[in-house]
Amino acid sequence: MKPFFIAEISSNHAQDLQRAKEFVRVSAEIGCDAVKFQLFKIDQLFAPEILAKSEEHKRRKQWELPIAFIPELSTYAHSLGIQFSCTPFYLDAVKELNPYVDFFKIASYELLWDDLIIACAKTGKDLILSTGMATLDEINHAVTIFKNHSQAKLTLLHAISGYPTPINEANLKAIETLRETFDCNVGLSDHSVSSAVLLRAVHKWEASAIEFHLDLDENGAEYQAGHCWLPSHIQKTIELTKDGFVADGDGIKKPMPSEAADRLWRADPSDGLRPFKEIRETF
Repeated sequence: MKPFFIAEISSNHAQDLQRAKEFVRVSAEIGCDAVKFQLFKIDQLFAPEILAKSEEHKRRKQWELPIAFIPELSTYAHSLGIQFSCTPFYLDAVKELNPYVDFFKIASYELLWDDLIIACAKTGKDLILSTGMATLDEINHAVTIFKNHSQAKLTLLHAISGYPTPINEANLKAIETLRETFDCNVGLSDHSVSSAVLLRAVHKWEASAIEFHLDLDENGAEYQAGHCWLPSHIQKTIELTKDGFVADGDGIKKPMPSEAADRLWRADPSDGLRPFKEIRETF
């Protein structure tokens, strides 16, 4: 099954609608199936004790996506033939996003927040849930909460919440563990920026979805952290991933069109010399 590619824009939009729309356009151009933003308000994301003491966290006010952008971004994504999603980080964001998103995504940091899972579940829309930092017991609780309130499809994303993630910590085999434990689709939320990791996740561990962080030009707010892909790099990886499925064929052992002309240039059974005698006579 070919994976569902999701471009995560996170806070690289710079609160600029045209830049945000360029992310949508590029996501469609490089072969993504969906584009995803994040809707948060700093004063509803961090506790007041943190904001009172941390200028760094207060400065992230500049990372907020203006909610007024959502309708236009959704319409634009759909006009380009890709799905639109956005991660809610406060409860009212669920109802604010519901008219515009094709599915919801809950981030790893919010996996323990039952009320947010329930709010998404009650919309009836499909949910993607990242599992970075979580134990199986914590994931089981979140899955149970969702299934108690929705019959929609749930997809789990194996994630390592290290930004960036060292390749030797990717632990891709956990994709299989999650699939066998919860009997649902399981994909990968990537922070490694490694083509090898993505290809292995898809072709060895059968990841059903790949989410990755995208920046356009190395100027995004999160690019310097080291977990964002640039368009040309991820486009090549997407192409390689899809080419892998094309290469599977139908499994029937038979001469292929590209080798047909060489069949008569094999060694003739009568003397072991190339080509077949019928070719020698007319060569």
